[in-house]
Amino acid sequence: MTLAIDWVLLLPALLPAAAMLLVLLVDAAVPGARRVMAVVAALGLAAGAATAVPGILAADERLTLCTAAPDGRCLWDGGPLPSTLQAGILLATLAVLALVSVRRVGVVDLTLLLASAAGGTAVVASRDLGTWLVTLELATLPVIALVAWRDRRAATHGALTLLTTSLVSFGLLVLGAALWVLGTGDPTLTGESLAAAWAAPERRPVLTLAAVVLVAGLAFKLSAVPFHAWTPPTLTAGPLPVAALLASASKLAAVGALVVVLAPWESVVGANPGPHALVSVLVGLTVASMLVGTVMALRQTEVVRLLAWSTVAQAGWVVLPLTALSAAGRGAAVAYTIVYAVAALVAFAAVRATHGPRVEDHRDLTAYRGILRRDPVAGGTLALALLVLAGLPPGVIGLVAKVVALGPPVAAGLWPVAVVAVIAAVLGIAVYVRWFAVLFGRPDDASAPVRPRRRRASVAVAVVGTAVIVVLSVLPQLLLGPLA
Repeated sequence: MTLAIDWVLLLPALLPAAAMLLVLLVDAAVPGARRVMAVVAALGLAAGAATAVPGILAADERLTLCTAAPDGRCLWDGGPLPSTLQAGILLATLAVLALVSVRRVGVVDLTLLLASAAGGTAVVASRDLGTWLVTLELATLPVIALVAWRDRRAATHGALTLLTTSLVSFGLLVLGAALWVLGTGDPTLTGESLAAAWAAPERRPVLTLAAVVLVAGLAFKLSAVPFHAWTPPTLTAGPLPVAALLASASKLAAVGALVVVLAPWESVVGANPGPHALVSVLVGLTVASMLVGTVMALRQTEVVRLLAWSTVAQAGWVVLPLTALSAAGRGAAVAYTIVYAVAALVAFAAVRATHGPRVEDHRDLTAYRGILRRDPVAGGTLALALLVLAGLPPGVIGLVAKVVALGPPVAAGLWPVAVVAVIAAVLGIAVYVRWFAVLFGRPDDASAPVRPRRRRASVAVAVVGTAVIVVLSVLPQLLLGPLA
Protein backbone atom coordinates (compact mmCIF):
# COMPACT_ATOMS: atom_id res chain seq x y z
CA MET A 1 0.00 0.00 0.00
CA THR A 2 1.41 3.37 -1.04
CA LEU A 3 1.17 6.35 1.26
CA ALA A 4 1.50 9.94 0.04
CA ILE A 5 3.28 12.09 2.64
CA ASP A 6 3.62 15.87 2.74
CA TRP A 7 6.23 16.35 5.46
CA VAL A 8 5.56 20.09 5.72
CA LEU A 9 2.08 19.42 7.10
CA LEU A 10 3.58 17.18 9.79
CA LEU A 11 6.09 19.77 11.03
CA PRO A 12 3.92 21.22 13.85
CA ALA A 13 4.05 17.79 15.51
CA LEU A 14 7.52 16.73 14.38
CA LEU A 15 9.41 19.84 15.52
CA PRO A 16 8.48 19.55 19.23
CA ALA A 17 9.41 15.86 19.08
CA ALA A 18 12.75 16.74 17.44
CA ALA A 19 13.37 19.39 20.11
CA MET A 20 12.73 16.76 22.78
CA LEU A 21 15.41 14.52 21.26
CA LEU A 22 17.83 17.46 21.07
CA VAL A 23 17.20 18.27 24.73
CA LEU A 24 18.09 14.69 25.65
CA LEU A 25 21.25 14.87 23.53
CA VAL A 26 22.31 18.16 25.11
CA ASP A 27 21.74 16.73 28.57
CA ALA A 28 23.85 13.69 27.68
CA ALA A 29 26.67 15.82 26.23
CA VAL A 30 26.61 18.72 28.71
CA PRO A 31 24.81 17.70 31.91
CA GLY A 32 23.39 20.65 33.80
CA ALA A 33 23.19 23.02 30.80
CA ARG A 34 19.68 24.06 31.76
CA ARG A 35 19.62 27.33 29.86
CA VAL A 36 20.73 25.68 26.64
CA MET A 37 18.11 22.97 26.99
CA ALA A 38 15.41 25.53 27.75
CA VAL A 39 16.37 27.54 24.65
CA VAL A 40 16.26 24.40 22.48
CA ALA A 41 12.80 23.55 23.83
CA ALA A 42 11.54 27.09 23.28
CA LEU A 43 12.86 27.17 19.71
CA GLY A 44 11.19 23.84 18.94
CA LEU A 45 7.84 25.09 20.20
CA ALA A 46 8.10 28.44 18.43
CA ALA A 47 9.20 26.85 15.15
CA GLY A 48 6.35 24.35 15.33
CA ALA A 49 3.84 27.17 15.84
CA ALA A 50 5.32 29.07 12.90
CA THR A 51 4.90 26.08 10.58
CA ALA A 52 1.20 25.94 11.50
CA VAL A 53 0.57 29.47 10.19
CA PRO A 54 0.25 28.47 6.47
CA GLY A 55 -2.44 25.99 7.46
CA ILE A 56 -4.35 28.70 9.36
CA LEU A 57 -4.35 30.93 6.28
CA ALA A 58 -5.09 28.14 3.77
CA ALA A 59 -8.29 28.33 1.76
CA ASP A 60 -8.20 24.73 0.49
CA GLU A 61 -7.93 21.35 2.17
CA ARG A 62 -4.44 20.36 3.27
CA LEU A 63 -4.41 16.57 3.66
CA THR A 64 -1.53 14.15 3.92
CA LEU A 65 -0.78 10.54 4.86
CA CYS A 66 -3.19 9.58 2.08
CA THR A 67 -3.57 6.04 0.78
CA ALA A 68 -4.03 5.26 -2.90
CA ALA A 69 -7.40 5.29 -4.71
CA PRO A 70 -9.99 3.89 -5.18
CA ASP A 71 -10.50 3.37 -1.42
CA GLY A 72 -8.08 6.11 -0.43
CA ARG A 73 -8.14 7.67 3.02
CA CYS A 74 -6.25 10.69 4.31
CA LEU A 75 -5.10 10.25 7.88
CA TRP A 76 -3.86 13.78 8.62
CA ASP A 77 -5.65 17.13 8.24
CA GLY A 78 -3.56 20.29 8.10
CA GLY A 79 -6.46 22.67 7.43
CA PRO A 80 -7.31 25.95 9.20
CA LEU A 81 -9.08 24.48 12.23
CA PRO A 82 -6.44 21.85 13.17
CA SER A 83 -3.63 24.31 12.39
CA THR A 84 -5.18 26.94 14.66
CA LEU A 85 -5.37 24.41 17.46
CA GLN A 86 -1.78 23.31 16.84
CA ALA A 87 -0.50 26.89 17.03
CA GLY A 88 -2.50 27.47 20.20
CA ILE A 89 -1.17 24.31 21.89
CA LEU A 90 2.45 25.08 21.02
CA LEU A 91 2.27 28.74 22.06
CA ALA A 92 0.46 27.87 25.29
CA THR A 93 3.16 25.31 26.10
CA LEU A 94 5.79 27.94 25.32
CA ALA A 95 4.10 30.30 27.78
CA VAL A 96 4.08 27.57 30.44
CA LEU A 97 7.77 26.94 29.77
CA ALA A 98 8.40 30.63 30.42
CA LEU A 99 6.57 30.36 33.75
CA VAL A 100 8.91 27.59 34.91
CA SER A 101 12.00 28.95 36.62
CA VAL A 102 15.17 28.28 34.62
CA ARG A 103 16.96 27.51 37.87
CA ARG A 104 14.48 24.73 38.62
CA VAL A 105 13.71 23.38 35.17
CA GLY A 106 15.46 20.16 34.23
CA VAL A 107 15.63 17.67 31.42
CA VAL A 108 12.62 15.77 32.80
CA ASP A 109 10.41 18.87 32.85
CA LEU A 110 11.41 19.86 29.33
CA THR A 111 10.98 16.42 27.79
CA LEU A 112 7.58 16.00 29.41
CA LEU A 113 6.42 19.41 28.19
CA LEU A 114 7.62 18.74 24.64
CA ALA A 115 6.13 15.24 24.58
CA SER A 116 2.77 16.60 25.68
CA ALA A 117 2.93 19.33 23.03
CA ALA A 118 3.80 16.83 20.30
CA GLY A 119 0.90 14.61 21.32
CA GLY A 120 -1.53 17.51 21.42
CA THR A 121 -0.59 18.81 17.99
CA ALA A 122 -0.89 15.31 16.51
CA VAL A 123 -4.27 14.37 18.00
CA VAL A 124 -6.05 17.43 16.61
CA ALA A 125 -4.90 16.60 13.07
CA SER A 126 -5.18 12.79 13.09
CA ARG A 127 -8.13 11.13 11.38
CA ASP A 128 -7.46 7.44 12.07
CA LEU A 129 -8.34 5.88 15.39
CA GLY A 130 -4.93 4.34 16.02
CA THR A 131 -3.00 7.61 15.79
CA TRP A 132 -5.80 9.47 17.53
CA LEU A 133 -5.75 7.20 20.59
CA VAL A 134 -1.96 7.05 20.93
CA THR A 135 -1.38 10.78 20.50
CA LEU A 136 -4.24 11.67 22.84
CA GLU A 137 -2.59 9.70 25.62
CA LEU A 138 0.79 11.16 24.67
CA ALA A 139 -0.74 14.58 25.32
CA THR A 140 -2.07 13.43 28.72
CA LEU A 141 0.42 11.13 30.45
CA PRO A 142 3.37 13.58 30.56
CA VAL A 143 1.15 16.13 32.31
CA ILE A 144 0.37 13.58 35.02
CA ALA A 145 4.09 13.15 35.60
CA LEU A 146 4.54 16.92 35.75
CA VAL A 147 1.90 17.19 38.47
CA ALA A 148 3.70 14.56 40.57
CA TRP A 149 7.19 15.92 39.87
CA ARG A 150 7.62 17.50 43.30
CA ASP A 151 8.16 16.09 46.75
CA ARG A 152 4.76 16.85 48.24
CA ARG A 153 1.98 14.53 49.35
CA ALA A 154 -0.70 16.84 47.92
CA ALA A 155 0.97 16.79 44.51
CA THR A 156 1.16 13.00 44.57
CA HIS A 157 -2.51 12.81 45.47
CA GLY A 158 -3.40 15.19 42.65
CA ALA A 159 -1.35 13.18 40.16
CA LEU A 160 -2.90 9.91 41.34
CA THR A 161 -6.38 11.41 40.92
CA LEU A 162 -5.53 12.51 37.40
CA LEU A 163 -3.93 9.16 36.57
CA THR A 164 -6.98 7.20 37.74
CA THR A 165 -9.23 9.49 35.72
CA SER A 166 -7.01 9.12 32.68
CA LEU A 167 -7.08 5.32 32.89
CA VAL A 168 -10.88 5.28 33.04
CA SER A 169 -11.01 7.77 30.20
CA PHE A 170 -8.66 5.68 28.06
CA GLY A 171 -10.72 2.56 28.71
CA LEU A 172 -13.85 4.35 27.48
CA LEU A 173 -12.03 5.69 24.44
CA VAL A 174 -10.76 2.25 23.44
CA LEU A 175 -14.26 0.82 23.85
CA GLY A 176 -15.74 3.66 21.79
CA ALA A 177 -13.13 3.16 19.06
CA ALA A 178 -13.92 -0.57 18.91
CA LEU A 179 -17.64 0.16 18.62
CA TRP A 180 -16.96 2.66 15.83
CA VAL A 181 -15.01 0.08 13.83
CA LEU A 182 -17.72 -2.48 14.51
CA GLY A 183 -20.43 -0.14 13.28
CA THR A 184 -18.68 1.35 10.24
CA GLY A 185 -16.05 -1.23 9.34
CA ASP A 186 -13.66 1.71 8.94
CA PRO A 187 -10.79 2.65 11.31
CA THR A 188 -10.87 6.28 10.10
CA LEU A 189 -13.19 8.98 11.44
CA THR A 190 -14.89 10.13 8.23
CA GLY A 191 -18.37 11.31 7.38
CA GLU A 192 -18.56 9.06 4.32
CA SER A 193 -18.18 5.84 6.31
CA LEU A 194 -20.62 7.06 8.97
CA ALA A 195 -23.27 8.05 6.41
CA ALA A 196 -23.01 4.68 4.67
CA ALA A 197 -23.31 2.79 7.97
CA TRP A 198 -26.15 5.01 9.24
CA ALA A 199 -28.27 3.96 6.26
CA ALA A 200 -28.50 0.48 7.82
CA PRO A 201 -31.00 0.68 10.75
CA GLU A 202 -29.39 -2.21 12.64
CA ARG A 203 -26.09 -0.31 12.83
CA ARG A 204 -27.47 2.92 14.30
CA PRO A 205 -27.55 1.80 17.95
CA VAL A 206 -23.91 0.68 17.76
CA LEU A 207 -22.84 3.92 16.12
CA THR A 208 -24.74 6.02 18.65
CA LEU A 209 -23.24 4.06 21.54
CA ALA A 210 -19.76 4.49 20.03
CA ALA A 211 -20.19 8.26 19.88
CA VAL A 212 -21.61 8.50 23.41
CA VAL A 213 -18.77 6.42 24.88
CA LEU A 214 -16.12 8.43 23.00
CA VAL A 215 -17.67 11.71 24.18
CA ALA A 216 -17.76 10.41 27.77
CA GLY A 217 -14.07 9.50 27.56
CA LEU A 218 -13.19 12.96 26.28
CA ALA A 219 -15.43 14.67 28.84
CA PHE A 220 -12.93 13.59 31.51
CA LYS A 221 -10.19 15.51 29.73
CA LEU A 222 -12.44 18.54 29.24
CA SER A 223 -13.42 18.64 32.94
CA ALA A 224 -17.08 18.43 31.94
CA VAL A 225 -19.63 17.45 34.59
CA PRO A 226 -20.08 14.67 35.75
CA PHE A 227 -16.50 13.75 34.76
CA HIS A 228 -14.88 16.73 36.47
CA ALA A 229 -13.98 15.49 39.96
CA TRP A 230 -10.22 15.40 39.28
CA THR A 231 -9.97 19.07 38.30
CA PRO A 232 -10.02 21.04 41.61
CA PRO A 233 -7.67 18.71 43.57
CA THR A 234 -5.22 18.35 40.68
CA LEU A 235 -4.99 22.03 39.77
CA THR A 236 -4.56 23.08 43.39
CA ALA A 237 -2.05 20.33 44.23
CA GLY A 238 0.40 20.76 41.37
CA PRO A 239 2.75 23.65 40.58
CA LEU A 240 1.13 26.77 39.14
CA PRO A 241 2.77 26.36 35.71
CA VAL A 242 1.35 22.83 35.44
CA ALA A 243 -2.09 24.10 36.45
CA ALA A 244 -1.76 26.68 33.68
CA LEU A 245 -0.82 23.90 31.25
CA LEU A 246 -3.90 21.86 32.23
CA ALA A 247 -6.13 24.90 31.75
CA SER A 248 -4.72 25.89 28.36
CA ALA A 249 -2.74 23.51 26.14
CA SER A 250 -4.37 20.36 27.54
CA LYS A 251 -7.84 21.81 27.02
CA LEU A 252 -7.02 22.77 23.43
CA ALA A 253 -5.85 19.21 22.74
CA ALA A 254 -9.00 17.75 24.32
CA VAL A 255 -11.28 20.05 22.31
CA GLY A 256 -9.40 19.15 19.13
CA ALA A 257 -9.87 15.45 19.89
CA LEU A 258 -13.60 15.99 20.47
CA VAL A 259 -13.92 17.93 17.22
CA VAL A 260 -12.33 15.00 15.34
CA VAL A 261 -14.90 12.62 16.85
CA LEU A 262 -17.93 14.83 16.18
CA ALA A 263 -17.01 16.06 12.69
CA PRO A 264 -18.31 12.94 10.87
CA TRP A 265 -21.74 13.33 12.48
CA GLU A 266 -22.51 16.40 10.40
CA SER A 267 -23.12 14.00 7.50
CA VAL A 268 -26.17 12.46 9.22
CA VAL A 269 -27.69 15.54 10.90
CA GLY A 270 -30.35 15.79 8.20
CA ALA A 271 -31.06 12.06 8.12
CA ASN A 272 -34.33 10.53 9.29
CA PRO A 273 -33.84 9.59 12.06
CA GLY A 274 -30.99 11.88 13.06
CA PRO A 275 -28.43 11.50 15.86
CA HIS A 276 -30.78 12.84 18.54
CA ALA A 277 -29.32 10.72 21.34
CA LEU A 278 -25.84 12.14 20.76
CA VAL A 279 -27.20 15.69 20.75
CA SER A 280 -29.01 15.00 24.03
CA VAL A 281 -25.78 13.79 25.64
CA LEU A 282 -23.93 16.90 24.50
CA VAL A 283 -26.72 19.13 25.78
CA GLY A 284 -26.62 17.37 29.14
CA LEU A 285 -22.86 17.89 29.43
CA THR A 286 -23.27 21.55 28.51
CA VAL A 287 -26.00 22.35 31.02
CA ALA A 288 -24.48 20.37 33.90
CA SER A 289 -20.99 21.83 33.41
CA MET A 290 -22.19 25.42 33.16
CA LEU A 291 -24.44 25.32 36.20
CA VAL A 292 -22.37 23.13 38.54
CA GLY A 293 -19.08 24.84 37.64
CA THR A 294 -20.53 28.33 38.10
CA VAL A 295 -22.31 27.60 41.38
CA MET A 296 -19.23 25.91 42.86
CA ALA A 297 -16.95 28.72 41.69
CA LEU A 298 -19.21 31.20 43.49
CA ARG A 299 -18.48 29.39 46.76
CA GLN A 300 -14.68 29.47 46.46
CA THR A 301 -12.41 31.92 48.25
CA GLU A 302 -9.06 30.34 47.30
CA VAL A 303 -7.98 31.69 43.92
CA VAL A 304 -6.61 28.56 42.24
CA ARG A 305 -9.60 26.49 43.34
CA LEU A 306 -11.84 29.24 41.95
CA LEU A 307 -10.00 29.04 38.63
CA ALA A 308 -10.33 25.25 38.71
CA TRP A 309 -14.11 25.41 39.06
CA SER A 310 -14.12 28.10 36.41
CA THR A 311 -12.49 25.54 34.11
CA VAL A 312 -15.44 23.22 34.73
CA ALA A 313 -17.92 25.98 33.88
CA GLN A 314 -16.00 26.98 30.77
CA ALA A 315 -16.10 23.35 29.57
CA GLY A 316 -19.84 23.78 29.22
CA TRP A 317 -19.32 26.79 26.96
CA VAL A 318 -16.84 24.81 24.87
CA VAL A 319 -19.34 21.97 24.32
CA LEU A 320 -22.28 24.35 23.74
CA PRO A 321 -21.65 25.11 20.03
CA LEU A 322 -20.78 21.47 19.36
CA THR A 323 -24.38 20.47 20.16
CA ALA A 324 -25.30 21.69 16.66
CA LEU A 325 -23.03 19.05 15.04
CA SER A 326 -22.05 21.56 12.35
CA ALA A 327 -18.89 23.08 10.90
CA ALA A 328 -19.89 26.46 12.37
CA GLY A 329 -20.22 24.84 15.79
CA ARG A 330 -16.77 23.28 15.57
CA GLY A 331 -15.21 26.62 14.61
CA ALA A 332 -17.03 28.41 17.45
CA ALA A 333 -15.87 25.80 19.98
CA VAL A 334 -12.24 26.18 18.90
CA ALA A 335 -12.47 29.98 18.98
CA TYR A 336 -13.98 29.95 22.46
CA THR A 337 -11.35 27.55 23.78
CA ILE A 338 -8.51 29.71 22.46
CA VAL A 339 -9.96 32.82 24.10
CA TYR A 340 -10.41 30.96 27.38
CA ALA A 341 -6.88 29.49 27.18
CA VAL A 342 -5.30 32.93 26.70
CA ALA A 343 -7.30 34.44 29.58
CA ALA A 344 -6.48 31.49 31.84
CA LEU A 345 -2.76 31.79 31.07
CA VAL A 346 -2.84 35.49 31.90
CA ALA A 347 -4.66 34.80 35.17
CA PHE A 348 -2.24 32.07 36.26
CA ALA A 349 0.78 34.16 35.22
CA ALA A 350 -0.52 37.13 37.21
CA VAL A 351 -1.11 34.92 40.28
CA ARG A 352 2.41 33.54 39.97
CA ALA A 353 3.85 37.04 39.58
CA THR A 354 2.07 38.00 42.78
CA HIS A 355 2.67 34.98 44.98
CA GLY A 356 5.41 32.92 43.39
CA PRO A 357 5.32 29.31 42.21
CA ARG A 358 4.82 27.48 45.49
CA VAL A 359 1.42 25.96 46.14
CA GLU A 360 1.67 26.96 49.81
CA ASP A 361 1.74 30.61 48.77
CA HIS A 362 -1.66 30.52 47.08
CA ARG A 363 -3.78 32.99 48.97
CA ASP A 364 -7.35 33.80 49.72
CA LEU A 365 -9.16 36.39 47.62
CA THR A 366 -8.59 38.92 50.40
CA ALA A 367 -4.85 38.82 49.70
CA TYR A 368 -5.57 40.55 46.37
CA ARG A 369 -7.20 43.57 47.98
CA GLY A 370 -5.73 46.71 46.44
CA ILE A 371 -3.31 44.85 44.21
CA LEU A 372 -3.97 47.31 41.39
CA ARG A 373 -2.33 49.97 43.56
CA ARG A 374 0.48 47.80 44.92
CA ASP A 375 1.31 46.07 41.64
CA PRO A 376 -0.35 47.76 38.64
CA VAL A 377 1.11 45.38 36.02
CA ALA A 378 0.11 42.10 37.65
CA GLY A 379 -3.15 43.56 38.93
CA GLY A 380 -4.05 45.16 35.61
CA THR A 381 -3.42 42.02 33.57
CA LEU A 382 -5.35 39.92 36.08
CA ALA A 383 -8.26 42.35 35.98
CA LEU A 384 -8.50 42.17 32.19
CA ALA A 385 -8.30 38.37 32.22
CA LEU A 386 -11.19 38.21 34.70
CA LEU A 387 -13.28 40.53 32.52
CA VAL A 388 -12.62 38.32 29.48
CA LEU A 389 -13.72 35.23 31.41
CA ALA A 390 -16.84 37.09 32.54
CA GLY A 391 -17.55 38.39 29.03
CA LEU A 392 -17.54 42.05 30.09
CA PRO A 393 -15.96 45.11 28.40
CA PRO A 394 -13.17 45.98 27.93
CA GLY A 395 -12.59 42.23 27.59
CA VAL A 396 -14.64 42.38 24.41
CA ILE A 397 -13.28 39.18 22.91
CA GLY A 398 -14.77 37.22 25.84
CA LEU A 399 -18.23 38.58 25.04
CA VAL A 400 -17.75 37.98 21.31
CA ALA A 401 -16.70 34.37 21.98
CA LYS A 402 -19.83 33.76 24.05
CA VAL A 403 -22.10 35.27 21.39
CA VAL A 404 -20.40 33.19 18.68
CA ALA A 405 -20.78 30.05 20.83
CA LEU A 406 -24.52 30.70 21.16
CA GLY A 407 -25.01 30.98 17.39
CA PRO A 408 -24.81 27.33 16.23
CA PRO A 409 -27.25 25.84 18.80
CA VAL A 410 -29.72 28.65 18.14
CA ALA A 411 -29.44 28.03 14.39
CA ALA A 412 -30.05 24.33 15.03
CA GLY A 413 -33.21 25.09 17.02
CA LEU A 414 -31.75 24.18 20.42
CA TRP A 415 -33.27 27.20 22.17
CA PRO A 416 -33.54 25.69 25.68
CA VAL A 417 -29.80 25.07 25.99
CA ALA A 418 -29.13 28.61 24.71
CA VAL A 419 -31.41 30.02 27.41
CA VAL A 420 -29.58 28.03 30.09
CA ALA A 421 -26.28 29.32 28.72
CA VAL A 422 -27.45 32.92 29.05
CA ILE A 423 -28.53 32.30 32.66
CA ALA A 424 -25.16 30.67 33.41
CA ALA A 425 -23.37 33.63 31.82
CA VAL A 426 -25.20 36.05 34.11
CA LEU A 427 -24.35 33.95 37.17
CA GLY A 428 -20.77 33.65 35.95
CA ILE A 429 -20.35 37.41 36.01
CA ALA A 430 -20.65 37.30 39.79
CA VAL A 431 -17.80 34.74 39.99
CA TYR A 432 -15.26 37.02 38.34
CA VAL A 433 -16.60 40.43 39.40
CA ARG A 434 -16.29 39.30 43.03
CA TRP A 435 -12.54 38.86 42.51
CA PHE A 436 -12.33 41.89 40.23
CA ALA A 437 -13.85 44.15 42.89
CA VAL A 438 -11.26 43.03 45.45
CA LEU A 439 -8.47 44.29 43.18
CA PHE A 440 -9.75 47.86 43.63
CA GLY A 441 -9.99 47.72 47.41
CA ARG A 442 -7.77 49.52 49.85
CA PRO A 443 -4.48 47.64 50.31
CA ASP A 444 -4.13 45.70 53.53
CA ASP A 445 -0.45 45.64 54.44
CA ALA A 446 -0.99 42.84 56.94
CA SER A 447 -2.20 40.40 54.29
CA ALA A 448 -0.15 41.74 51.39
CA PRO A 449 1.93 39.01 49.77
CA VAL A 450 5.68 39.34 49.47
CA ARG A 451 6.48 39.95 45.82
CA PRO A 452 8.54 37.03 44.47
CA ARG A 453 12.10 37.91 43.52
CA ARG A 454 12.08 36.12 40.17
CA ARG A 455 8.93 37.19 38.42
CA ARG A 456 10.05 38.73 35.14
CA ALA A 457 8.99 35.72 33.09
CA SER A 458 5.58 35.60 34.77
CA VAL A 459 5.02 39.30 34.14
CA ALA A 460 6.14 38.87 30.53
CA VAL A 461 3.64 36.06 29.95
CA ALA A 462 0.86 38.12 31.53
CA VAL A 463 1.72 41.19 29.46
CA VAL A 464 2.00 39.28 26.16
CA GLY A 465 -1.26 37.47 26.86
CA THR A 466 -2.92 40.79 27.66
CA ALA A 467 -1.65 42.20 24.36
CA VAL A 468 -3.20 39.23 22.54
CA ILE A 469 -6.51 39.87 24.33
CA VAL A 470 -6.45 43.55 23.38
CA VAL A 471 -5.66 42.82 19.73
CA LEU A 472 -8.39 40.17 19.49
CA SER A 473 -10.87 42.48 21.21
CA VAL A 474 -10.19 45.18 18.61
CA LEU A 475 -9.93 42.78 15.65
CA PRO A 476 -11.87 39.59 16.51
CA GLN A 477 -11.81 38.53 12.86
CA LEU A 478 -8.15 37.65 13.25
CA LEU A 479 -9.36 34.64 15.22
CA LEU A 480 -12.87 34.13 13.89
CA GLY A 481 -12.02 34.58 10.20
CA PRO A 482 -9.94 31.40 9.67
CA LEU A 483 -12.43 29.35 11.69
CA ALA A 484 -15.59 30.52 9.93
